[in-house]
Amino acid sequence: MTKVLLIEDDPAVRRGVTLALRRRGHEVEEVASGEDGLASLEDFRPDLVLLDLMLPGMSGLEVCRRIRAVRQLPIIILSARGDDLDMVMGLETGADDYIVKPASGEVLEARMRAVLRRLAPQPSGPPGPDGPRETHGRLVLDRQALQVFKEGTELLLAPSELKLLLFLSAAPGQVFSRQQLLEQVWEHSYYGDARLVDACVMRLRAKIEDDPRRPVYVQTVRGFGYRFGPL
Repeated sequence: MTKVLLIEDDPAVRRGVTLALRRRGHEVEEVASGEDGLASLEDFRPDLVLLDLMLPGMSGLEVCRRIRAVRQLPIIILSARGDDLDMVMGLETGADDYIVKPASGEVLEARMRAVLRRLAPQPSGPPGPDGPRETHGRLVLDRQALQVFKEGTELLLAPSELKLLLFLSAAPGQVFSRQQLLEQVWEHSYYGDARLVDACVMRLRAKIEDDPRRPVYVQTVRGFGYRFGPL
């Protein structure tokens, strides 16, 4: 059973989403404000957050920032506003996915399952002297524990950032198109919006690179996509 925290101020939408999720066996905590949502993080301990952008008082973007500052928790923005600026701002703030309302229960279920699978243990090679860890320059990746360290300090990565890094680093030097990354990391073969990839790369670089403007790990191959750079 997945524990879902729904932060949505519209009573009708809140009721409809809650009913759809509970019918599929999920446990749902519903709140109408960002402040109540942040308070529920500790009390309810959700597995995933569905977050509206247009909230009274504290905005959904600010809620997303505050959650992302302390938790690796998957966040899906659920908003009636589907214009480019809102989508890009939501993704750059740290959301793992963005769904435009109204969305069917089937779409919600599929996208939730996809983002939760990014937290599943990743295949790794034979354990080395330090266990199932890989060293890439200043980065150390533990695919079983889903941890990333830079110079001994653990990095707090969002699920999409972690899955992207693990996927790219499994094939150093290989170039992947944005569409390939959408299909492999986000599992969106039908949803070809490259902004998901670009926003995630930008956030990931800010955390793992010494100079995000001159990336060493996640490199852009102009006209093609991205690769994990040879070190």
